[in-house]
Amino acid sequence: MKDLLAIIALAVCTCLAVGLVGAAALHLVRRKSLRYQLTIATLLPVLAVVATVMINVRLMFISGHDSTVILIGLVTAVLLAVLGAWLVLRRITRASRQVGVGLQQLVADTSLTHDGTDPDQDSLAGRTAAAPQELAAVIRDLAETRRTLAESRARERAAEQSRRELVSFMSHDLRTPLAGLRALAEGLEDGVISDVPRALSHLRSTVGRMTGLVDDLFALSRVQGGPAKPQSLVSLTELISDVASESAATAAAQGVLLTADLPPDDRLAVRGSADDLARALANLVTNAIRHTEAGGDVRLAAGREDGQIRVAVTDGCGGIPEESLDRVFEAGWRGTPSRGDDGGAGLGLAITRGVVESHDGRIAVRNVEGGCRFDLELPVPAH
Repeated sequence: MKDLLAIIALAVCTCLAVGLVGAAALHLVRRKSLRYQLTIATLLPVLAVVATVMINVRLMFISGHDSTVILIGLVTAVLLAVLGAWLVLRRITRASRQVGVGLQQLVADTSLTHDGTDPDQDSLAGRTAAAPQELAAVIRDLAETRRTLAESRARERAAEQSRRELVSFMSHDLRTPLAGLRALAEGLEDGVISDVPRALSHLRSTVGRMTGLVDDLFALSRVQGGPAKPQSLVSLTELISDVASESAATAAAQGVLLTADLPPDDRLAVRGSADDLARALANLVTNAIRHTEAGGDVRLAAGREDGQIRVAVTDGCGGIPEESLDRVFEAGWRGTPSRGDDGGAGLGLAITRGVVESHDGRIAVRNVEGGCRFDLELPVPAH
Protein backbone atom coordinates (compact mmCIF):
# COMPACT_ATOMS: atom_id res chain seq x y z
CA MET A 1 0.00 0.00 0.00
CA LYS A 2 2.88 2.31 0.83
CA ASP A 3 4.53 1.54 -2.53
CA LEU A 4 1.31 2.44 -4.34
CA LEU A 5 0.99 5.71 -2.48
CA ALA A 6 4.62 6.48 -3.22
CA ILE A 7 4.15 5.78 -6.93
CA ILE A 8 1.04 8.00 -7.02
CA ALA A 9 2.79 10.83 -5.19
CA LEU A 10 5.83 10.50 -7.44
CA ALA A 11 3.68 10.56 -10.58
CA VAL A 12 1.75 13.63 -9.42
CA CYS A 13 4.92 15.52 -8.48
CA THR A 14 6.60 14.61 -11.77
CA CYS A 15 3.58 15.75 -13.82
CA LEU A 16 3.39 18.99 -11.86
CA ALA A 17 7.09 19.64 -12.42
CA VAL A 18 6.78 18.98 -16.16
CA GLY A 19 3.67 21.16 -16.22
CA LEU A 20 5.52 24.06 -14.58
CA VAL A 21 8.37 23.73 -17.05
CA GLY A 22 5.85 23.64 -19.91
CA ALA A 23 4.04 26.72 -18.56
CA ALA A 24 7.35 28.57 -18.38
CA ALA A 25 8.16 27.53 -21.95
CA LEU A 26 4.72 28.70 -23.16
CA HIS A 27 5.27 32.01 -21.41
CA LEU A 28 8.63 32.46 -23.13
CA VAL A 29 7.18 31.83 -26.62
CA ARG A 30 3.90 33.69 -26.07
CA ARG A 31 4.89 36.31 -28.66
CA LYS A 32 6.42 33.81 -31.06
CA SER A 33 4.77 31.90 -33.85
CA LEU A 34 1.69 29.86 -32.99
CA ARG A 35 3.47 26.71 -34.13
CA TYR A 36 5.82 26.80 -31.12
CA GLN A 37 3.00 27.18 -28.64
CA LEU A 38 0.96 24.37 -30.22
CA THR A 39 4.00 22.09 -30.32
CA ILE A 40 4.68 22.60 -26.62
CA ALA A 41 1.01 22.17 -25.70
CA THR A 42 0.79 18.94 -27.76
CA LEU A 43 3.97 17.33 -26.39
CA LEU A 44 3.51 18.44 -22.77
CA PRO A 45 1.19 15.60 -21.57
CA VAL A 46 3.23 12.97 -23.42
CA LEU A 47 6.48 14.24 -21.91
CA ALA A 48 4.88 14.20 -18.46
CA VAL A 49 4.05 10.51 -18.86
CA VAL A 50 7.54 9.76 -20.20
CA ALA A 51 9.18 11.49 -17.25
CA THR A 52 6.93 9.66 -14.78
CA VAL A 53 7.74 6.27 -16.31
CA MET A 54 11.49 6.96 -16.48
CA ILE A 55 11.61 7.92 -12.81
CA ASN A 56 9.63 4.82 -11.81
CA VAL A 57 12.01 2.67 -13.84
CA ARG A 58 15.07 4.22 -12.21
CA LEU A 59 13.58 3.66 -8.76
CA MET A 60 12.78 0.01 -9.58
CA PHE A 61 9.03 0.44 -9.13
CA ILE A 62 8.53 -1.17 -12.54
CA SER A 63 10.17 -4.37 -13.72
CA GLY A 64 12.69 -4.31 -16.54
CA HIS A 65 10.44 -6.25 -18.94
CA ASP A 66 7.48 -4.00 -18.28
CA SER A 67 9.59 -0.88 -18.47
CA THR A 68 10.90 -1.87 -21.91
CA VAL A 69 7.41 -2.37 -23.25
CA ILE A 70 6.22 0.89 -21.72
CA LEU A 71 9.19 2.84 -23.06
CA ILE A 72 8.62 1.49 -26.58
CA GLY A 73 5.01 2.56 -26.31
CA LEU A 74 6.01 5.98 -25.01
CA VAL A 75 8.54 6.53 -27.79
CA THR A 76 5.86 5.62 -30.30
CA ALA A 77 3.43 7.98 -28.58
CA VAL A 78 5.97 10.80 -28.73
CA LEU A 79 6.54 10.18 -32.44
CA LEU A 80 2.79 10.14 -33.07
CA ALA A 81 2.38 13.35 -31.06
CA VAL A 82 5.13 15.04 -33.06
CA LEU A 83 3.61 13.84 -36.34
CA GLY A 84 0.11 14.93 -35.31
CA ALA A 85 1.34 18.32 -34.16
CA TRP A 86 3.20 18.79 -37.43
CA LEU A 87 0.13 17.94 -39.52
CA VAL A 88 -2.14 20.25 -37.51
CA LEU A 89 0.40 23.07 -37.55
CA ARG A 90 0.87 22.64 -41.30
CA ARG A 91 -2.85 23.06 -41.89
CA ILE A 92 -3.14 26.00 -39.52
CA THR A 93 -0.11 27.69 -41.10
CA ARG A 94 -1.51 27.22 -44.60
CA ALA A 95 -4.93 28.53 -43.51
CA SER A 96 -3.28 31.48 -41.75
CA ARG A 97 -1.53 32.40 -44.99
CA GLN A 98 -4.89 32.31 -46.76
CA VAL A 99 -6.33 34.62 -44.10
CA GLY A 100 -3.40 36.96 -44.74
CA VAL A 101 -4.05 36.83 -48.48
CA GLY A 102 -7.72 37.59 -47.81
CA LEU A 103 -6.77 40.61 -45.68
CA GLN A 104 -4.44 41.89 -48.39
CA GLN A 105 -7.19 41.54 -50.99
CA LEU A 106 -9.60 43.25 -48.62
CA VAL A 107 -7.55 46.44 -48.44
CA ALA A 108 -6.70 46.34 -52.13
CA ASP A 109 -8.80 48.13 -54.74
CA THR A 110 -10.88 45.13 -55.78
CA SER A 111 -13.48 45.07 -58.50
CA LEU A 112 -16.16 42.75 -59.80
CA THR A 113 -16.55 41.39 -63.30
CA HIS A 114 -19.13 42.76 -65.70
CA ASP A 115 -21.73 40.28 -64.48
CA GLY A 116 -21.27 41.26 -60.82
CA THR A 117 -19.22 38.22 -59.73
CA ASP A 118 -15.92 38.12 -57.87
CA PRO A 119 -13.09 36.96 -60.17
CA ASP A 120 -11.38 35.26 -57.20
CA GLN A 121 -14.55 33.53 -56.00
CA ASP A 122 -13.74 30.30 -57.89
CA SER A 123 -10.63 29.74 -55.80
CA LEU A 124 -12.52 30.13 -52.51
CA ALA A 125 -13.46 26.44 -52.32
CA GLY A 126 -9.82 25.44 -52.81
CA ARG A 127 -8.67 27.86 -50.13
CA THR A 128 -11.12 26.59 -47.52
CA ALA A 129 -11.05 22.86 -48.33
CA ALA A 130 -7.95 22.05 -46.23
CA ALA A 131 -8.47 24.74 -43.58
CA PRO A 132 -9.88 24.07 -40.10
CA GLN A 133 -13.54 24.93 -39.70
CA GLU A 134 -12.96 28.13 -37.72
CA LEU A 135 -10.34 29.50 -40.11
CA ALA A 136 -12.39 28.41 -43.12
CA ALA A 137 -15.26 30.48 -41.74
CA VAL A 138 -12.91 33.46 -41.38
CA ILE A 139 -11.75 33.04 -44.99
CA ARG A 140 -15.34 32.90 -46.23
CA ASP A 141 -16.24 36.00 -44.18
CA LEU A 142 -13.27 37.86 -45.64
CA ALA A 143 -14.29 36.85 -49.16
CA GLU A 144 -17.87 38.02 -48.52
CA THR A 145 -16.62 41.30 -47.04
CA ARG A 146 -14.35 41.76 -50.05
CA ARG A 147 -17.27 41.20 -52.41
CA THR A 148 -19.43 43.66 -50.48
CA LEU A 149 -16.69 46.29 -50.56
CA ALA A 150 -16.18 45.73 -54.29
CA GLU A 151 -19.90 46.26 -54.88
CA SER A 152 -19.80 49.39 -52.73
CA ARG A 153 -16.84 50.75 -54.71
CA ALA A 154 -18.65 49.97 -57.95
CA ARG A 155 -21.72 51.85 -56.74
CA GLU A 156 -19.58 54.79 -55.67
CA ARG A 157 -17.91 54.92 -59.09
CA ALA A 158 -21.30 54.73 -60.81
CA ALA A 159 -22.67 57.50 -58.57
CA GLU A 160 -19.63 59.67 -59.25
CA GLN A 161 -20.01 59.12 -62.99
CA SER A 162 -23.70 59.98 -62.71
CA ARG A 163 -22.87 63.18 -60.83
CA ARG A 164 -20.37 64.20 -63.53
CA GLU A 165 -22.93 63.59 -66.25
CA LEU A 166 -25.56 65.54 -64.33
CA VAL A 167 -23.24 68.53 -63.90
CA SER A 168 -22.32 68.36 -67.60
CA PHE A 169 -25.94 68.14 -68.73
CA MET A 170 -27.12 70.88 -66.38
CA SER A 171 -24.28 73.17 -67.45
CA HIS A 172 -25.30 72.69 -71.08
CA ASP A 173 -29.01 73.09 -70.35
CA LEU A 174 -28.43 76.31 -68.41
CA ARG A 175 -25.77 77.77 -70.70
CA THR A 176 -28.01 77.74 -73.77
CA PRO A 177 -30.95 79.71 -72.29
CA LEU A 178 -28.56 82.04 -70.48
CA ALA A 179 -26.90 82.88 -73.79
CA GLY A 180 -30.34 83.58 -75.27
CA LEU A 181 -31.26 85.79 -72.32
CA ARG A 182 -28.03 87.75 -72.68
CA ALA A 183 -28.65 88.26 -76.39
CA LEU A 184 -32.21 89.43 -75.72
CA ALA A 185 -31.09 91.78 -72.96
CA GLU A 186 -28.35 93.30 -75.13
CA GLY A 187 -30.75 93.65 -78.03
CA LEU A 188 -33.35 95.40 -75.88
CA GLU A 189 -30.69 97.59 -74.33
CA ASP A 190 -29.27 98.62 -77.72
CA GLY A 191 -32.70 99.10 -79.23
CA VAL A 192 -32.04 96.72 -82.14
CA ILE A 193 -35.12 94.58 -81.39
CA SER A 194 -38.21 96.07 -82.96
CA ASP A 195 -40.77 93.50 -81.71
CA VAL A 196 -40.38 94.15 -78.01
CA PRO A 197 -43.52 92.26 -76.84
CA ARG A 198 -42.42 89.11 -78.66
CA ALA A 199 -38.93 89.42 -77.20
CA LEU A 200 -40.36 89.80 -73.71
CA SER A 201 -42.58 86.77 -74.25
CA HIS A 202 -39.57 84.72 -75.39
CA LEU A 203 -37.64 85.98 -72.36
CA ARG A 204 -40.45 84.94 -70.04
CA SER A 205 -40.67 81.43 -71.54
CA THR A 206 -36.90 81.01 -71.30
CA VAL A 207 -36.95 82.03 -67.65
CA GLY A 208 -39.78 79.53 -67.13
CA ARG A 209 -37.68 76.69 -68.54
CA MET A 210 -34.75 77.64 -66.34
CA THR A 211 -37.04 77.81 -63.33
CA GLY A 212 -38.24 74.30 -64.14
CA LEU A 213 -34.65 73.04 -64.23
CA VAL A 214 -33.89 74.65 -60.86
CA ASP A 215 -37.12 73.25 -59.40
CA ASP A 216 -36.15 69.77 -60.59
CA LEU A 217 -32.75 70.09 -58.95
CA PHE A 218 -34.33 71.25 -55.72
CA ALA A 219 -36.86 68.39 -55.78
CA LEU A 220 -34.11 65.87 -56.44
CA SER A 221 -31.97 67.14 -53.56
CA ARG A 222 -34.99 67.08 -51.25
CA VAL A 223 -36.09 63.51 -51.98
CA GLN A 224 -32.49 62.26 -51.88
CA GLY A 225 -31.67 64.09 -48.67
CA GLY A 226 -33.26 61.46 -46.43
CA PRO A 227 -36.47 59.56 -45.75
CA ALA A 228 -39.71 61.46 -45.96
CA LYS A 229 -41.88 62.03 -42.92
CA PRO A 230 -45.34 61.07 -44.14
CA GLN A 231 -48.13 62.36 -41.95
CA SER A 232 -51.39 61.55 -43.73
CA LEU A 233 -53.15 58.85 -45.68
CA VAL A 234 -53.22 59.43 -49.43
CA SER A 235 -55.48 57.71 -51.96
CA LEU A 236 -53.45 56.48 -54.92
CA THR A 237 -56.70 55.83 -56.79
CA GLU A 238 -57.57 59.52 -56.60
CA LEU A 239 -54.04 60.65 -57.44
CA ILE A 240 -53.87 58.42 -60.51
CA SER A 241 -57.30 59.63 -61.66
CA ASP A 242 -56.20 63.25 -61.27
CA VAL A 243 -52.92 62.67 -63.13
CA ALA A 244 -54.73 60.85 -65.93
CA SER A 245 -57.27 63.67 -66.24
CA GLU A 246 -54.57 66.34 -66.33
CA SER A 247 -52.57 64.41 -68.95
CA ALA A 248 -55.53 63.51 -71.16
CA ALA A 249 -55.31 66.67 -73.26
CA THR A 250 -51.57 66.22 -73.85
CA ALA A 251 -52.09 62.59 -74.83
CA ALA A 252 -54.93 63.47 -77.22
CA ALA A 253 -52.86 66.23 -78.85
CA GLN A 254 -50.09 63.72 -79.51
CA GLY A 255 -52.50 61.04 -80.77
CA VAL A 256 -51.89 58.72 -77.81
CA LEU A 257 -54.65 56.79 -76.06
CA LEU A 258 -54.36 57.14 -72.26
CA THR A 259 -56.30 54.63 -70.14
CA ALA A 260 -56.41 53.94 -66.40
CA ASP A 261 -57.45 50.62 -64.86
CA LEU A 262 -58.29 51.30 -61.22
CA PRO A 263 -60.20 49.29 -58.61
CA PRO A 264 -63.73 50.69 -58.25
CA ASP A 265 -64.09 50.15 -54.50
CA ASP A 266 -60.53 50.53 -53.18
CA ARG A 267 -58.88 53.89 -52.45
CA LEU A 268 -55.44 52.21 -52.35
CA ALA A 269 -54.49 54.31 -49.35
CA VAL A 270 -50.81 54.83 -48.56
CA ARG A 271 -49.15 56.99 -45.96
CA GLY A 272 -47.10 59.79 -47.46
CA SER A 273 -46.97 63.13 -49.22
CA ALA A 274 -49.73 63.68 -51.79
CA ASP A 275 -47.71 66.33 -53.65
CA ASP A 276 -44.59 64.17 -53.94
CA LEU A 277 -46.51 61.07 -55.02
CA ALA A 278 -48.52 63.08 -57.55
CA ARG A 279 -45.29 64.47 -58.99
CA ALA A 280 -43.75 60.98 -59.25
CA LEU A 281 -46.83 59.62 -61.04
CA ALA A 282 -47.00 62.66 -63.31
CA ASN A 283 -43.35 62.20 -64.28
CA LEU A 284 -44.00 58.60 -65.28
CA VAL A 285 -47.14 59.40 -67.26
CA THR A 286 -45.61 62.46 -68.96
CA ASN A 287 -42.54 60.49 -70.04
CA ALA A 288 -44.72 57.64 -71.27
CA ILE A 289 -46.86 59.97 -73.42
CA ARG A 290 -43.85 61.88 -74.75
CA HIS A 291 -42.09 58.75 -75.96
CA THR A 292 -45.11 56.92 -77.37
CA GLU A 293 -45.71 57.43 -81.08
CA ALA A 294 -49.05 58.63 -82.43
CA GLY A 295 -51.55 55.81 -82.52
CA GLY A 296 -49.98 54.09 -79.51
CA ASP A 297 -51.39 53.81 -76.04
CA VAL A 298 -50.30 54.42 -72.46
CA ARG A 299 -51.89 52.27 -69.76
CA LEU A 300 -52.05 52.91 -66.04
CA ALA A 301 -53.01 50.09 -63.70
CA ALA A 302 -53.13 49.88 -59.91
CA GLY A 303 -54.15 47.31 -57.33
CA ARG A 304 -53.09 45.15 -54.41
CA GLU A 305 -50.77 42.18 -54.76
CA ASP A 306 -48.82 40.12 -52.19
CA GLY A 307 -49.67 42.56 -49.41
CA GLN A 308 -48.33 45.55 -51.36
CA ILE A 309 -49.92 48.33 -53.41
CA ARG A 310 -48.65 48.22 -56.98
CA VAL A 311 -48.89 50.75 -59.80
CA ALA A 312 -47.83 49.99 -63.39
CA VAL A 313 -47.30 52.48 -66.24
CA THR A 314 -46.91 50.85 -69.65
CA ASP A 315 -46.04 52.80 -72.80
CA GLY A 316 -45.32 52.23 -76.48
CA CYS A 317 -41.83 53.69 -76.65
CA GLY A 318 -40.38 50.68 -78.46
CA GLY A 319 -38.30 49.56 -75.49
CA ILE A 320 -35.09 50.54 -73.74
CA PRO A 321 -31.72 48.94 -74.63
CA GLU A 322 -30.95 46.20 -72.13
CA GLU A 323 -27.59 47.75 -71.26
CA SER A 324 -29.36 50.99 -70.29
CA LEU A 325 -32.09 49.55 -68.06
CA ASP A 326 -29.93 49.85 -64.95
CA ARG A 327 -29.25 53.54 -65.67
CA VAL A 328 -32.78 54.74 -66.33
CA PHE A 329 -33.22 56.16 -62.82
CA GLU A 330 -29.81 57.86 -62.64
CA ALA A 331 -29.85 61.63 -62.35
CA GLY A 332 -28.92 63.20 -65.67
CA TRP A 333 -29.18 59.96 -67.66
CA ARG A 334 -30.33 60.35 -71.23
CA GLY A 335 -31.00 57.42 -73.45
CA THR A 336 -31.63 56.97 -77.14
CA PRO A 337 -33.93 59.31 -79.01
CA SER A 338 -36.73 56.76 -78.62
CA ARG A 339 -36.55 56.85 -74.82
CA GLY A 340 -34.78 59.27 -72.57
CA ASP A 341 -33.31 62.17 -74.56
CA ASP A 342 -36.10 64.68 -74.43
CA GLY A 343 -34.02 67.81 -74.18
CA GLY A 344 -34.65 68.14 -70.45
CA ALA A 345 -32.29 67.76 -67.55
CA GLY A 346 -32.93 64.04 -67.21
CA LEU A 347 -34.12 64.37 -63.62
CA GLY A 348 -37.73 63.21 -63.86
CA LEU A 349 -37.15 59.51 -63.31
CA ALA A 350 -34.46 60.19 -60.69
CA ILE A 351 -36.97 62.33 -58.78
CA THR A 352 -39.59 59.60 -59.14
CA ARG A 353 -37.24 56.99 -57.67
CA GLY A 354 -36.32 59.34 -54.83
CA VAL A 355 -39.98 59.90 -53.99
CA VAL A 356 -40.79 56.19 -54.07
CA GLU A 357 -37.79 55.20 -51.94
CA SER A 358 -38.50 57.98 -49.44
CA HIS A 359 -41.90 56.31 -48.97
CA ASP A 360 -40.24 52.92 -48.29
CA GLY A 361 -41.24 51.70 -51.74
CA ARG A 362 -39.51 50.28 -54.80
CA ILE A 363 -39.60 51.07 -58.51
CA ALA A 364 -38.33 49.05 -61.44
CA VAL A 365 -38.50 49.09 -65.22
CA ARG A 366 -38.56 46.28 -67.77
CA ASN A 367 -39.19 45.93 -71.47
CA VAL A 368 -42.51 44.58 -72.69
CA GLU A 369 -43.87 44.02 -76.16
CA GLY A 370 -43.83 47.35 -78.01
CA GLY A 371 -42.50 49.43 -75.14
CA CYS A 372 -41.55 49.34 -71.49
CA ARG A 373 -43.30 49.08 -68.14
CA PHE A 374 -42.53 50.91 -64.92
CA ASP A 375 -43.63 49.02 -61.79
CA LEU A 376 -44.07 51.00 -58.59
CA GLU A 377 -44.58 49.28 -55.24
CA LEU A 378 -45.59 50.94 -51.97
CA PRO A 379 -46.24 49.37 -48.56
CA VAL A 380 -49.73 49.13 -47.10
CA PRO A 381 -49.91 51.46 -44.08
CA ALA A 382 -50.25 49.87 -40.67
CA HIS A 383 -53.51 50.75 -38.90
